[in-house]
Amino acid sequence: MDISVVIPLYNEAESLPELQAWIERVMNENNFSYEIIFVDDGSTDDSWKIIEGLQKKSPHVKGIKFRRNYGKSPALHCGFQKVKGDVVITMDADLQDSPDEIPELYRMIKEEGYDMVSGWKKKRYDPLSKTIPTKLFNATARKFSGVKLHDFNCGLKSYNSVVVKNIEVYNDMHRHIPYMAKIAGFNKIGEKVVQHQARKYGSTKFGFSRFFNGYLDLITLWFTSKFGKKPMHFFGVWGSVMFFIGFIALIYVLTMKLISMYSGDLRPLVTNSPFFYISLTAMILGTQLFLAGFIGELMSRNAPKRNNYKIEAEL
Repeated sequence: MDISVVIPLYNEAESLPELQAWIERVMNENNFSYEIIFVDDGSTDDSWKIIEGLQKKSPHVKGIKFRRNYGKSPALHCGFQKVKGDVVITMDADLQDSPDEIPELYRMIKEEGYDMVSGWKKKRYDPLSKTIPTKLFNATARKFSGVKLHDFNCGLKSYNSVVVKNIEVYNDMHRHIPYMAKIAGFNKIGEKVVQHQARKYGSTKFGFSRFFNGYLDLITLWFTSKFGKKPMHFFGVWGSVMFFIGFIALIYVLTMKLISMYSGDLRPLVTNSPFFYISLTAMILGTQLFLAGFIGELMSRNAPKRNNYKIEAEL
């Protein structure tokens, strides 16, 4: 099979028939063998009934229905587990992503050898309340990840099927799939300017909580990718720094006390010096960081997947 199209959705009943017909027209014009996998993320409207009706009319349509709303990342994860195509295309169900982009996204994977290609909605029809936070987030993601993309969160992407089988999309990590692909060893990541269409039905699911959560997820991904298997390399270093600061402060306090005693002035108490509290706090923090590192190492050592390395080929 040439292409698997994975479409996560939540309350998009109005747009689904038009989207399915548009995708099938593009596929038939290019003689692709394909499947369309709709993943209903616990919709409360008639989305699932529409998917059932589409499946009866077309053998290319498949569906997955969640009992409740879990989020876009779990929807993509379950869709990726079911795909059979050589190239996997993801897109949103709100008709803001154009299926006419599919042939070129497919070609870039098959002919130019990209591991994945991310869409870039260079001209957007979203309000400023969405575009400005998006630009800030993308700038931060480029800095953290080293992946030079303009639009990390664009739903329209294409992947070599090997990529989606070797990454785990969880929580809200769908925003960071290019970074996850890079961590997994897929470094040929491309970008294509794609058409962005104004929303035709329904309302946007974007909220400022998703904007802030994106930053937290980015930090989590960066930390786990660097220190997930060696937590002591992080906690041990900073624990040493804090303990060293505390030790220097303690030496200073004791030195000043000895000087005052030598001069015959016994009145100054070590507790009167702010460096005493700096010393105490820094040493406690250093000890806690060391303990966190040891606990992290114990957990990493006993993790069932600690030696789960991705082997690309064997002879």
